[in-house]
Amino acid sequence: MHPALNANLFLVKEHDDIFKAANNYDIHDPETGAIVMECREDKLGFITKMLRFTDYRTLTPFDIEIRSPEGEQILRVTRGIPIFVSKVKVLDENDQEIGGFKLKFFSIGGAFTVLDANDEPLCQLKGKWTGWDFSFMFGDQQLARVTKKWAGLWKELFTTADNYVLQINDSVPEDSPLRQLIVGAVMCIDMVLKE
Repeated sequence: MHPALNANLFLVKEHDDIFKAANNYDIHDPETGAIVMECREDKLGFITKMLRFTDYRTLTPFDIEIRSPEGEQILRVTRGIPIFVSKVKVLDENDQEIGGFKLKFFSIGGAFTVLDANDEPLCQLKGKWTGWDFSFMFGDQQLARVTKKWAGLWKELFTTADNYVLQINDSVPEDSPLRQLIVGAVMCIDMVLKE
């Protein structure tokens, strides 16, 4: 596992193009401001690009590569066309599936079940219907939290770009696959629930 994933605090900045089909993010170390990971959706077909400008945006497939600033793959987050259930796969640096997420229907505020490579539940991602606040919960224990950071009036009014703060609790061990799944889930929250 890449050492960048062992940090506990990340600032995720979405690129702020006014007309954009692809989802692209930079993940920063909030203390230094340095980019520690880049998230790019380079493999986007023509039809998918066109559908991204319609009401069917949340139903389009995606394939996001999370890589180091030097270009090494750290993770991939993929989803095909969701028919009945939105199932997202997370792949490691060698394209081996390490787990994924399954969207829970009829949840207020949005929710995912975070699954390991054998489709066994690891934790729940739960949102609040009152705003942009999500927690990774194992029973009553919070493992991580994602909150939206104010991006400024121009960005908030005229683009769909968002900034997020991801804080992973110390209770999640370094080099745990759960860290990979948590970072991958940040991309899913925006693309599946909030676009």
